[in-house]
Amino acid sequence: MKIYTKTGDDGTTGLFNGKRVAKYDLRVESYGTVDELNSIIGLVNSGEVPQPIKDDLTKISQLLFVLGTDLATPTEPPPKFKVDRINKNDIELLENLIDSYVEKLPILKSFILPGGSETSARLHVARTVARRAERLVVHLATVESVSSDVILFLNRLSDYLFTAARYANMLLDVPNVEREIR
Repeated sequence: MKIYTKTGDDGTTGLFNGKRVAKYDLRVESYGTVDELNSIIGLVNSGEVPQPIKDDLTKISQLLFVLGTDLATPTEPPPKFKVDRINKNDIELLENLIDSYVEKLPILKSFILPGGSETSARLHVARTVARRAERLVVHLATVESVSSDVILFLNRLSDYLFTAARYANMLLDVPNVEREIR
């Protein structure tokens, strides 16, 4: 089987409902950014990542694939086939992970800068891409139907990545870099 179809040679791509749209379409940009985020999480996980975070990132990577499918399948008109979509349980998973990390971390007393360990720095890069994906999806939701769970998931995901960056530094015994007040 060939990996290329040539159907996108005209600058369009197909959504899961069969509709052809421009490759610069806001929906395509949104799920493309989620794909970029998933690749960055794969990069994070390829390095020195404490096992609990590595396991959690693997679960999140699976959910990002679901999220990409969700975004590539407009809710209106309703699809003629079953689509796995992000749901409240996925959001709750992120919230539970955040809470479990926070209870082990010292109280945050100042802003922190990306860095400390390489793992933490990579998690901060992932966090900023999650924020970009969220902005794109919020914009998309102003012009097309998007599940509110998708927006909530991306918002929680950036919070998770911030918390995971702090937690990684703690587990790796590397201090967070605090912002200096001028």
